[in-house]
Amino acid sequence: MSKGMNNKDGPEGSYSDTETEGEIFNSLVQYFGDNLGRKVKAMPLVEETTLLEDSSVTLPVVVIGNGPSGICLSYMLSGYRPYLSSEAIHPNTILHSKLEEARHLSIVDQDLEYLSEGLEGRSSNPVAVLFDTLLHPDADFGYDYPSVLHWKLEQHHYIPHLVLGKGPPGGAWHNMEGSMLTISFGNWMELPGLKFKDWVSSKRRNLKGDRVMPEEIARYYKHYVKVMGLQKNFRENTYITSVSRLYRDQDDDDRPDRNISTRHLQIEKSQFIKRNWEIRGYQRVADGSHVPFCLFAENVALATGTLDSPAHLEIEGEDFPFVFHSMPEFGAAINKGKLSGKVDPVLIVGSGLSAADAVLCAYNNNIPVIHVFRRRVTDPSLIFKQLPKKLYPEYHKVYHMMCTQLYSVDSNLLSDYTSFPEHHVLSFKSDMKCILQSISGLKNIFKLSAAVVLIGSHPNLSFLKEQGCYLGHNSSQPITCKGNPVEIDAYTYECIKEANLFALGPLVGDNFVRFLKGGALGITRCLATRQKKKHLFVERGGGDGIA
Repeated sequence: MSKGMNNKDGPEGSYSDTETEGEIFNSLVQYFGDNLGRKVKAMPLVEETTLLEDSSVTLPVVVIGNGPSGICLSYMLSGYRPYLSSEAIHPNTILHSKLEEARHLSIVDQDLEYLSEGLEGRSSNPVAVLFDTLLHPDADFGYDYPSVLHWKLEQHHYIPHLVLGKGPPGGAWHNMEGSMLTISFGNWMELPGLKFKDWVSSKRRNLKGDRVMPEEIARYYKHYVKVMGLQKNFRENTYITSVSRLYRDQDDDDRPDRNISTRHLQIEKSQFIKRNWEIRGYQRVADGSHVPFCLFAENVALATGTLDSPAHLEIEGEDFPFVFHSMPEFGAAINKGKLSGKVDPVLIVGSGLSAADAVLCAYNNNIPVIHVFRRRVTDPSLIFKQLPKKLYPEYHKVYHMMCTQLYSVDSNLLSDYTSFPEHHVLSFKSDMKCILQSISGLKNIFKLSAAVVLIGSHPNLSFLKEQGCYLGHNSSQPITCKGNPVEIDAYTYECIKEANLFALGPLVGDNFVRFLKGGALGITRCLATRQKKKHLFVERGGGDGIA
């Protein structure tokens, strides 16, 4: 066990008496550079393995996941604050009058529950709806109004943190199939402070239409981290093996904003960061070897997304090589010509946007499709019902085929596409055949050239106890974006079942980049509020700040 672990003897289970603010500040200097008042270069984790393994420093925040959720959270933890622009008038007059009441305060310092009250949108998280309407007013009505916010960098609000990711900043966007348009407009994919269109123009690329390719988005996110000066907080090629709580406060049940007694404040003044979490993992280095590390944190934010593990049907034959479980796999097979000239159809399973992308991909490459899904075509929860036809014509083309090109015993398979609503796959056979069954029990056997199962995905939370299941609304089921998201406080994004553990993005049901930014706002406000209650994480005088 790394040194500094014997901290349970101190009051409230915090730092031992010898670990003062000055010592912790010096430890943070080791992490973030020798001059915290100026911009410092990014320091790869591999060069700091001894420090990471042996250091007793406890970071205020460790963020797991470096996709848009983790990037946006780092931006706000770095001290960037949103204010109501001087000339801005929000089209929602009630919301605008609320904003005017505290124009001098940043949104982070305002009552998010009060501001969110009465707002409606395509997220079940009220802060996500609030922040989205501030950044993209009336976007769901087809308007392209400018944001009513402007951003200021206030370095004294910086909260030291690390963002850990498997690949470069941008997360899963670096692994998405390049031929598909994103579901959202480019400006809906952007992060605060850097307009996507401005970035595209600076790169002298032509933006054809308002929707963009995933690889453009991935490059934008990577550039964003650099241009906003966030690199020092990011570590790539990191794989988390365990996140475990070291101790629990007896008064954890009184969260989230319990009253802090005068005695507690006196204790916190000299021992102000609680060692709540131990984060272990390894980093992959250039020669392919794994270098282990161990970090300690007061707070952990889960920003992993949910694309780690594609969901499986859990049926016979699903592991045959002709059965794919992702668009990149399917796209690669098409690009390599493996399916060209095939007479037998491709089976596509699922009724979401990924399945629709696969249908379009096959259709555009003249590959016949059998499309199987469990729902009725009139099911109001189908994603196509939520997409305006004018903005998403190709997805409505797929939906139109789902409704009109139905399988019947009389007509057999159609030449290009055949829809099988209220069906499921019973099994795959080694001779590349599949058995389908309808809701009435009728079975059909078809010969395939390939199968693509796109029925959602699960996050990889294997580093948490019980695979993280205990954090969900239904603790007996795996965490999923739609069916069983992490249960959080609606305004702080802190896990209901675990103090000092936060979650945002797809883990809490916000699958669109538009809405995950609300999680960054909620978490930042929560941590900033607690920071004020127990003084600063790092007290500093004069003009010094952590850059």
